[in-house]
Amino acid sequence: MKESLMNRSRVLAIVAIAGVYAGLTGCATNGDIEALRTEINQNKQATASAARDASDAKAMAQNAVTTANAAKATSDDTASKLDRMFKKAMYK
Repeated sequence: MKESLMNRSRVLAIVAIAGVYAGLTGCATNGDIEALRTEINQNKQATASAARDASDAKAMAQNAVTTANAAKATSDDTASKLDRMFKKAMYK
């Protein structure tokens, strides 16, 4: 009977320790869950904003490439005209 009482005491002590541990670690409260949801929504909005900014930057870069290509074509055309003028002057 003494051993049975000791075994029950040990089991009770283990259960008590487990209960205290569970109580100290705590559980997620509704406030914690709402805070996480708010943070997730903020992150979604920031991601959408970053995607829009990236899209705008891509459009601006494409516009810059188009402008640079047009400038290069004009420069090549001008260089060709100057070269023809120089050759005409050399033949005279």
